[in-house]
Amino acid sequence: MAEDRGISGPFRYFNRDMSWLSFNYRVLLEAADDSLPLYERINFIAIFTSNLEEFYKVRVAEHRAVASGLKEVEDTTREEALLLLEQLTTETNRQLAERTRIFEQLIVPELRRVGIIFHQDPSEVEEAHLSFLHRYFSDEIFPYLQPVLVKKGLVHTFLRADRLYMAVRLRRRGRYDYYLLKLPYSKVPRFVELPRMNGYDYIMYMEDIIQMYVPLMFPGYEWDSGYCFKISRDADIYVDDIGTTELLAQLKEKVKCRKNGAISRFLYDRQMPDDFLAYMMDAFSIDPDELMVGDRHLNLEDLRHLPCPNNRLRQEEERPATMLFKPLLEMKESVFRYVAKRDLMLFYPYHSFGHFIHFLYEAVHDPQCTEIMITQYRVAENSAVINTLIAAAQNGKRVTVFVELKARFDEENNLETANLMRAAGIDIIYSIKGLKVHAKVALVLRKGRRGGAGRSFAYVSTGNFNEKTARQYADIGYFTCRKGIVEDLKRLFSVLRQEAKEISFQHLLVAKYNLVDSLKQLISNEISLAKQGKDGHIILKMNALQDPLMIDELYRASMAGVQVDLIVRGICCLIPGEEFSRNIRITRIVDSFLEHARVWFFSNGGKPKLFIGSPDWMRRNLYKRIEAVTPVFDETLKQQLIDMLHIQLTDNCKACRVDGHLQNIFQMAPEEKSIRSQYAFYDYLLRNNT
Repeated sequence: MAEDRGISGPFRYFNRDMSWLSFNYRVLLEAADDSLPLYERINFIAIFTSNLEEFYKVRVAEHRAVASGLKEVEDTTREEALLLLEQLTTETNRQLAERTRIFEQLIVPELRRVGIIFHQDPSEVEEAHLSFLHRYFSDEIFPYLQPVLVKKGLVHTFLRADRLYMAVRLRRRGRYDYYLLKLPYSKVPRFVELPRMNGYDYIMYMEDIIQMYVPLMFPGYEWDSGYCFKISRDADIYVDDIGTTELLAQLKEKVKCRKNGAISRFLYDRQMPDDFLAYMMDAFSIDPDELMVGDRHLNLEDLRHLPCPNNRLRQEEERPATMLFKPLLEMKESVFRYVAKRDLMLFYPYHSFGHFIHFLYEAVHDPQCTEIMITQYRVAENSAVINTLIAAAQNGKRVTVFVELKARFDEENNLETANLMRAAGIDIIYSIKGLKVHAKVALVLRKGRRGGAGRSFAYVSTGNFNEKTARQYADIGYFTCRKGIVEDLKRLFSVLRQEAKEISFQHLLVAKYNLVDSLKQLISNEISLAKQGKDGHIILKMNALQDPLMIDELYRASMAGVQVDLIVRGICCLIPGEEFSRNIRITRIVDSFLEHARVWFFSNGGKPKLFIGSPDWMRRNLYKRIEAVTPVFDETLKQQLIDMLHIQLTDNCKACRVDGHLQNIFQMAPEEKSIRSQYAFYDYLLRNNT
């Protein structure tokens, strides 16, 4: 779906949500790749499903609110929202049908081939397992089942988001009664392992066991049928631009209410009869446009927890096996001493995030360190980063942490860690009115041995300070003691402290200040080179490209002859293959690690300029957030980034081109040498691990 809104002239854009569905479908395609380990393929089905669930909680919920007149947005009418919802539903149903095909025709037979029988229907159960299943139902499941009569106007049952329910229909005295069962997945495993037989391991869904024996719970009734369903609710939180005290109270209250949001999807078993479905819709006030057809088994994001009884499969590991440690940064060595001599760049998860923890740990015990400043957007639970900052405060350092309370789905964790840090004496700065702070930066300030200013250290990253995601996300961290970057970070933290309003940055590109103008200037420079007959080349790696104004700049660069290579994992609203985009190519990489880094290359007439940082080119990032981008000065590190980008652009295994119809096009020729960029880059770092 292409849009024409946003600019007068010939340019057009993909709809961001249809583009996102194209990305999520690319995730699903990994489950069909038989070159991957089986359980990794299963995990991609879980990721695809989990992604879709959040999409319905946030994006689709917003469109439904607009379509119903409950919410107004600047660039979408009610009629447009209704049309978009129809298109999203059609594409989602197509993808769900493909997920069913991949799982039932590819995954389940492959599990059987390796000795694991995963029952998809109670009728498949061997008679030898019946006595075990009867006992399991009676002892483990039955005590937690509480049937509730479903009848509009008589019993009001609130349906919670993400919970799996089973609706059952029974007959007595010539009429139907309907009951609701909440599946007790917090008490009973979703996947039940049955006794091993004949050389096979057996797994069964909990709900199928319930389906087999639930009639025993209703004596005096004639059993008719039972089907599972679930709902999604609007989970976005809208907070007013108010002071800190009011914001804290409002967030706490709204997080509690998240589970009570408006229904955005009613997902049900496609085998549910029409009259059964109509009764449920009436009883729970479900609108027809909230319906979505599902499979017999829902909540397939749970597949990430599928038991793996086969030890060989359990040990199978496709990702690079060895985490790289920089030889000069073994834990006994000093990060400070290294960075004092030269800038340092770490590529996660290939390099250990432990180096950053060690960097903070050095600050804790360095007698010359006076202050640590850092931003918090999403941190791990029981975070080593937070624990180290607390140790620093307890060791007499001044520690300042900016905590973004409005990080979606991390509000509670951020509130909790903020309270923990404040109790330890850390100076906490909360969200800025009207803005989100998405920058990932840290600053260690030090005094000289004689009391003056000492050598301080700056850190700018593309990813969060989260040791858990640092093992899964491909990100970049940049350490430097260059005075210009250090001074710019001081200025940035003065902005976060709201101590300064009129401020300029000399080196950092900061959203809401100089980022957009600087990007336009960099693109204009490439256009100027191309018009002079010189090579103009831009390579942009990011997670999302959506802002129409910046897309227009790339269209104009393309029309001037600049070669533009985009490595965009997710949303990309730029349409390739048009007259105005004939020199633009879009590459999408989905593999074992989540590509999360933002890296920008401008050829600059043979003297390349390289940047890394936190923002994607989304309207929200460029105009409604505080983001930080640093230039990379060290020539060796610049070359490493260039080499990484070139490796990714030559990937012919896990990279695909996105065409003018949002199709994911794989282009490997039979005679080509296989290049899988994540593994090729790991080998590159291994060869250059100095």
